[in-house]
Amino acid sequence: MSSQKPKVLLLGEIEHSPAQEAYESLSSLATLVQPSATNRADFLEECRSGALDGVKVIYRTFTSVGVTGRIDGEVVGALGKEGLQVGFLCHNGAGYDQIDVPACTSAGIHVSNVPTAVDAATADTAIFLLLGALRSFNAPLSALRQGSWRGDPPPPLGHDPEDKLLGIVGMGGIGRDLKRKAEAMGMRVQYHNRKELNEDLAGGAKYVGFEELLRTSDVISLNLPLNPSTHHLISNAEFSKMKSGVVIINTARGAVIDEDALVAAIDCGIVYSCGLDVYEDEPEVHPGLVRNEKVMLLPHMGTWTVETQTKMELWNISNVRAALETGRLKSPVSEQTDMP
Repeated sequence: MSSQKPKVLLLGEIEHSPAQEAYESLSSLATLVQPSATNRADFLEECRSGALDGVKVIYRTFTSVGVTGRIDGEVVGALGKEGLQVGFLCHNGAGYDQIDVPACTSAGIHVSNVPTAVDAATADTAIFLLLGALRSFNAPLSALRQGSWRGDPPPPLGHDPEDKLLGIVGMGGIGRDLKRKAEAMGMRVQYHNRKELNEDLAGGAKYVGFEELLRTSDVISLNLPLNPSTHHLISNAEFSKMKSGVVIINTARGAVIDEDALVAAIDCGIVYSCGLDVYEDEPEVHPGLVRNEKVMLLPHMGTWTVETQTKMELWNISNVRAALETGRLKSPVSEQTDMP
């Protein structure tokens, strides 16, 4: 029986020193390797060539998609070849739409994410966008830097958050954190989820149907994962049901909104403003959003803090360690919670 240690494949970089130290400590359990490939075709060939044989666990980052492409059936097939036989894929992020989870499940590959480490920072970003959109801060921010004070003419008066009804679509950890912070500003909160939360988790927020949320909310925040059932969840039909003057916030994934429909809804006045941190075709941004001064735009900055990214890296490393030591993951994705 071979006593050779399994391998851990690092896709991407670990950037923060506490996490770098934690990752290096895994060398007592496994051989730590990285691919030589810098693009998808070469990565697939590297997998098939036997160069990565012995890899049991993969640590991947969001930006590693630039090397591997989406982890789809083709990549999963290469990872499952005889000799390689990856058993665990540890993703450093809360959203994991870059991974075809059903394909991984069929191949016996367990997938994890970092579901709570991102909550506070992402909710903070949503609050920033919410305030900026309600108060129409984008245009005067630009005017000030151009030496024009508030602008000429100055922007129209904005709106206070107090007593506005916030509708949260997706009341997971980020949604619940956002709820607490919005209530501190005097907002009322309702939510829609796949299923109603218990009273402790809901914290007094009212559970409503999706159409009621669209129809009655002053501000709508999207905090749900991207998957085939949520792609373009908000499109023309949904905008037509919203209050005139609604504010839209998206810190989830860009493609949960049909951006063409969003631009049309802004242009016709259904949507007063929006705050976006994510886009359908990142890093490309719809020109109709860029040209509109009512829109608050950030370039996917939701978790862009030292503290949060360090927490994320450490959490992901703990999933790698758990896989090596116990054959289980600390935080398997929801689709695999019952996977043996």
